[in-house]
Amino acid sequence: MSRVFSEIELLFQERIAEEYLGEDVKLVEHMLQCGDLARVTGAPDYLIVASLLHDIGHLLVEDAEDGHASGVDLRHDFVGAQWLEERFPATVSEPVRLHVAAKRYLVTTNHDYLSKLSHASVQTLYMQGGPLNQEEVIDFISREGAEDAVRVRLWDDLAKVRGKATSSLADFKSAIDSLAIERE
Repeated sequence: MSRVFSEIELLFQERIAEEYLGEDVKLVEHMLQCGDLARVTGAPDYLIVASLLHDIGHLLVEDAEDGHASGVDLRHDFVGAQWLEERFPATVSEPVRLHVAAKRYLVTTNHDYLSKLSHASVQTLYMQGGPLNQEEVIDFISREGAEDAVRVRLWDDLAKVRGKATSSLADFKSAIDSLAIERE
């Protein structure tokens, strides 16, 4: 078993019961649903893994619930991406880094998008900076991984169904192992 898969498996096991910050779904359940959504669309492995692990930053931050309750953005997107970039190529870590910015981008550029967000996502939108201004839109869309981040974000929005049957983490092992950078 790869070291990277083992690390992810341990994080998932330790935090399996954790609720997803104001959403009606557990965090690990949400992440598995997101990975499944990417898989059923025929996304490449790197994007499936990015989708599966897009919220890993929440699992890495011990006081995520307290920060959320007090209105503080603990930057789970950056925490997660930093952790992932030590273990995967940028094709995995950059969509994770940009998935919050993708929500802000979609709110700015798609007039119907805000109405489709869950109540919790609307609350965090404003904690995360709200809609982008025009300069930020141009900067975002020009970044490597931005288009993939938008795809991850759209799956993220759909992956909030409590009790929905999902694949297990083990079902993603081959994709994780094929992309993992094993360091000594």
